[in-house]
Amino acid sequence: MLEHTQISERRACRLVGLSRDAWRHPPQPDAQTARLAERIQAVAMERRRFGYRRVHDMLQGEFPGTNHKKVFRLYREQGLAVRKRNKGKRYRGERTPLVAATRVNQTWSLDFVSDSLSNGRRIKCLTIADDFSHECVDIAVDLSMPGAYVTRVLERAARFRGYPEAIRTDNGPEFTCRAFMAWMQARGIQHILIQPGKPTQNAYIESFNGKFRDECLNENWFESLAQAREAIAIWRQDYNEVRPHGTIGRIPPAAFAAKHRNSNPTTTDAGSVNLQTPGPLSN
Repeated sequence: MLEHTQISERRACRLVGLSRDAWRHPPQPDAQTARLAERIQAVAMERRRFGYRRVHDMLQGEFPGTNHKKVFRLYREQGLAVRKRNKGKRYRGERTPLVAATRVNQTWSLDFVSDSLSNGRRIKCLTIADDFSHECVDIAVDLSMPGAYVTRVLERAARFRGYPEAIRTDNGPEFTCRAFMAWMQARGIQHILIQPGKPTQNAYIESFNGKFRDECLNENWFESLAQAREAIAIWRQDYNEVRPHGTIGRIPPAAFAAKHRNSNPTTTDAGSVNLQTPGPLSN
C-alpha cells in the first residue's frame, strides 16, 4: 500500500491491523530457532524422503519440547517439502487381507530387490523383515541367489533371532524350489505364498522395499559388490537403530522389538548385529 499509493504509514497499519512498531521492527529469529532451522535442513538433505513429521522425530533428542508445528513452519519456509510421486491406476478389486502379527518372530516376509553396479552388472538384494516389529532381519546382496543360498541366509539369521513361525513370499523360483521347501519343512516353518500378480498380499515387505530403494539404492552409486554390501549394511543398521518408524510409535524398530522380545523365549536381542552376506555357494 505504501509503495503503490499515497496513503500514510499510520493509516496503512490501521487498515491491516498491524502496529507501527511491528512494521518498523519485524521479529527476528533467536539463536535457538536459527540452529533448529539449520538442523532441519541438514536432516532433510541427508534423508531426502523424510517429511516434516519424521524430521521432527529425529530432532526430539537434540531439541526436546519443540512443537511439530514449529518444525513444519521452518520446514516449509526452506522449501523442503517432499515431492509426491505420480501414481498410475491401480486395481480396485477384492484383495486378500493380511493377518497382522502379534509378536516378534511370528512372521517374516521375504522379497528380492534388483539394482546395478556402475559397470551395468545387475545385483540382487534379498530383503527380510519381521512383520510385527518392522525390523530388517537381514539384507543379503550378491550377483545371483538360488534357493540353497536363500536357506543359508535364513539359517544364519535364525541363529541370532530364532526361527520364525511362518515366512511369507511370492511365487518366485527361489521360494518354490526343492531346497527352500525342504528347509522350511525340516524347520517346521509355515510357508505363506501370495497369489500370483498380487504383491499387496505381501504389503509389509513391499513397504519396506520402497523405503530401501528411496533411501539407500537411489542415493548411492555402487562401483563394486563389496561397496554395495558395505553401504547397504550401514543403511540397515541406521534403519533398525536410528530411523523412527511411524506405525510403531515413532521409535526405531530395534527399540520397539526390545520391548516385546522378552515375550518370545526363542528369540534374542540381535537388533544391532551386523550380519555379513555369505560368499558363493560351494559345489
